[in-house]
Amino acid sequence: MQVGFDNTLYIHKQKEHILERIAQFKGKLYLEFGGKLFDDYHAARVLPGFDANGKIRLLYELREQAEIIFAISADDIEKTKTRADLGIGYDMEVLRLIDDITKMGIAVNSVVITKYTGQSAADAFAAKLTSRGVRNYIHRPIKGYPADIEHICSPEGYGANPYIETTKPLVVVTAPGPGSGKLATCLSQVYHEIQMGHAAGYAKFETFPIWNLPLKHPVNLAYEAATADLDDVNMIDPFHLEAYGKTTVNYNRDIEAFPIVRNILSHITGDEKLYKSPTDMGVNMAGYAISDDEVVRAAACQEIIRRYYSALCDHKQGKGTANAVEKIARIMQELSLHPEDRPVVKPALEKKAAAGCAATAIQLADGHIVTGKASDLMSASSSCVLNAIKYLAHIDDSLTLISPIILEPILKLKIDILGSRSSVLKVDDVLAALSITAATNTMTACAMAALPQLRDCDMHSTNMLHSGDAGTLRKLGLRLTCEPEWPSKDLFF
Repeated sequence: MQVGFDNTLYIHKQKEHILERIAQFKGKLYLEFGGKLFDDYHAARVLPGFDANGKIRLLYELREQAEIIFAISADDIEKTKTRADLGIGYDMEVLRLIDDITKMGIAVNSVVITKYTGQSAADAFAAKLTSRGVRNYIHRPIKGYPADIEHICSPEGYGANPYIETTKPLVVVTAPGPGSGKLATCLSQVYHEIQMGHAAGYAKFETFPIWNLPLKHPVNLAYEAATADLDDVNMIDPFHLEAYGKTTVNYNRDIEAFPIVRNILSHITGDEKLYKSPTDMGVNMAGYAISDDEVVRAAACQEIIRRYYSALCDHKQGKGTANAVEKIARIMQELSLHPEDRPVVKPALEKKAAAGCAATAIQLADGHIVTGKASDLMSASSSCVLNAIKYLAHIDDSLTLISPIILEPILKLKIDILGSRSSVLKVDDVLAALSITAATNTMTACAMAALPQLRDCDMHSTNMLHSGDAGTLRKLGLRLTCEPEWPSKDLFF
């Protein structure tokens, strides 16, 4: 795999810049932390070489200076909003993150439930946090927000929010997803700090869009594609251009909110020249760590095509909108991209046409493409994964890794005993059988040992996959896309 991003340089520059910003505010910085702390695979895909867990490793390096506050919207708890890639609610995601972060030795201060108006699910979540010894606070909507600056920056506004006692110079305010109230939590804390006579400041950390790349750079367009459902649009930062005569990139929501944020901060701190632009508020150093622009451009173009297929499938299933599909299609037109530019698409479709059934294709790290088709015993995905690891383990394609004698009883168990609706073995079924035979068969043991080499390989299916197969392939690290076609005529999917 080609590398276009220097992650070591990035961590060094990012840490250095955050420490400079802490010093700027005389030892206390509330840092609004956007995106995923763990498993930021979008960044890893568009910036080859970026560590998907680089953000949490950055915080680990700063652990002596940092503590974390989680913000979660009471509305999101009430509506059981879910993190799509993991299939768990935002409330459970906060608990998962607290567990993982605490085990790393990074201090978790508390959880703030924002936008609280008496939601019963939020009450239950707060009670759960309290029973497990996690400090938690309630923030209610502020009347007149965001226009009435005088009221917002008063004892009846931010002053009505409980003050969260912090002890470290860097307070990271993060959330399980967008719209969770991170900004309001940061500004509320800065208000309280200033009122108590303490020096404190605010800054924002978002990886995308990358402010010092061109507006239409594929990496920034890939961010637009990733947020097509939110209707985010990258824009030239007009405030930065006016203040400094330099062109930088931000996105519409930050630019639209900047005058309000600037006015609130100015009112709280008394410094009207604190920030001149939304770009000024950011601390992102990712643009300085791109080591090969051509590699990064190519990777971002592939991500845009992946996002296009994802939007098509979401729309087919009623989970996405036609507007999101059309937006990504326009981005592809800007870059002269076509679905067939994804190397695994054509082989998968050709395999389907030749076999007359569902098919999949995987492109391995050396560029070789393997395919698989559906059979009476296993799904096309299962077949393709087995073919891929046979190739990686240098096992002749004519040899059978798992005998049907072993697979057939598993299928019978699933259907006759466990009542499964599926008439074929999914990827996890086949891998379980493979692991059992590997105990006594050196050939299958070699194939099993090759499974980690599938990570970050591209895969395409000629139909949408059931959640079982899709989830297992994601755990293997495969970058999956699917044609927006139903796998069967069954209504239940």
